[in-house]
Amino acid sequence: MHPRLVSLAMSAALAVGLWSAPASASAAFDCRACETSQRFYELRAEALSWTGPANAHHLDALVRAIEAAPRHGLSGRDYHLAELSAADASTPDERMDRLATDAYITLAAHLLSGRVDPVSIEPDWTAARRDRDLAAYLHAALTQDAVEDSLEALAPASDSYRRLVDALERHRVLEAAGGWTGVDAGPVLRKGDRGPRIAQLRARLTATGHLPATEVEAEDPELFDDAMDAAMRRFQRSLSLEPDGIVGARTLAQLNVTPQQRIDQIRANMERWRWLPEDLGERHIRVNIADFSLEARAGGEVEQRHDVIVGRLFRRTPVFSASMTYFVLNPWWETPASLTVRDKLPAFRDDPGSVERLGFQVIDRQGQLVDPSTIDWQSVPAQSFPYRVRQAPGPLNALGVVKFMFPNRHNVYVHDTPTRGLFARVRRDFSSGCIRVQDPMRLADWVAADTPAVTPERLRQIVAGGTETRVTLRRPVMVHILYLTAVTDAESGVRFVDDLYDRDGGLIAALDAAAPRVE
Repeated sequence: MHPRLVSLAMSAALAVGLWSAPASASAAFDCRACETSQRFYELRAEALSWTGPANAHHLDALVRAIEAAPRHGLSGRDYHLAELSAADASTPDERMDRLATDAYITLAAHLLSGRVDPVSIEPDWTAARRDRDLAAYLHAALTQDAVEDSLEALAPASDSYRRLVDALERHRVLEAAGGWTGVDAGPVLRKGDRGPRIAQLRARLTATGHLPATEVEAEDPELFDDAMDAAMRRFQRSLSLEPDGIVGARTLAQLNVTPQQRIDQIRANMERWRWLPEDLGERHIRVNIADFSLEARAGGEVEQRHDVIVGRLFRRTPVFSASMTYFVLNPWWETPASLTVRDKLPAFRDDPGSVERLGFQVIDRQGQLVDPSTIDWQSVPAQSFPYRVRQAPGPLNALGVVKFMFPNRHNVYVHDTPTRGLFARVRRDFSSGCIRVQDPMRLADWVAADTPAVTPERLRQIVAGGTETRVTLRRPVMVHILYLTAVTDAESGVRFVDDLYDRDGGLIAALDAAAPRVE
């Protein structure tokens, strides 16, 4: 980092940050902006800081920084760009000075912790957000003539965010050049089909690099040939769609996403990164619901990747962060009451013998085991279900051989599964909210690697014994359950995935809404 920024960061004590909620253009200062601005002027002994002969260069630097806000998917109109650009900075002007202060503080807050309150979009959001004492931070920036650098330093420093910045610029260039060819609506397309829509499809796949340039020239550009089939499967796989090579409704919709829509998608995901804490944890697990993926990271590097299964559309996996302090081998499955009534009771009514066959125990309200063969499941009421149901460890246990525990109010965890064949699918939204992970023992090895005496061999001995065993970690491992539809890709920089839960639209609308302005 530039020496001035190191000094700047050290001089700005950590404190409460700022979020400016979207509002009408006629709204007054957000009260938190008022408080921060007032503290700033107290630090400056009420002196003007942006206007007057000695300060004009600060305002010039601020205007340049606001003009660069679109690099971060933000709009200069939210930071008084028109008024500040037209101001005569050489003339002392208290109103313009305070307008500039508000612009800096608001832009700083948006770069630091997001323009939109995450809870308004993701009600389950629990991750700590990045904070600074922005009054002290701005005071230091002006003292060190570092207005532009100080603002840029507040944006997330992660490689993933920086790649989104680059992708945003690339897609704006594409948009300015006219975008790419879409594919007309019509019947399902597959290998062997022929017609003008195939030529459109060929052009579309070529524009985004899914059809290599060496394969663009075809004897019959209107034929859906082998090269097109392979390109179509690459396109689908990149979006976490089932790679069947068939252009159905979902694939056609993705083919017809415009560069502007991709720009908006990138902006939404940049905002999600701004919501995240500065430090995700030296060793942490990062699950991306939309990409059906789990990464185990240490020291900034991905050490393991795993496919995951996430919640169905009507049982969506929530977005949150929590701390893992232990995991359980050979876990009993204490079936949640809601899941018992919703899923298990109908199954037991259809096949009463499945209770014992699948290893379930039934416990009454007095805590006593009940012989399931004595229960008339047809007459058991769902509304006031009188039993607790749990499943013993074993090959049919719904949690498999390991459950990774990070206590949270959603009762959502990462665990093994006996239905491992589902990992062969690309779109994997099959769970009731929890996250099922492929190759869970390899993940257990990674989680326990920092815990003495818990070796891979010891873990497998415990599993072979079949007894439920808690493994306590020496150090907690942070777990972040995220929802990102534009993800880092080693080959293309950024890869887009299908918006599984249709969450992008609401965030984009919130980003486009007017922000508070000063009267």
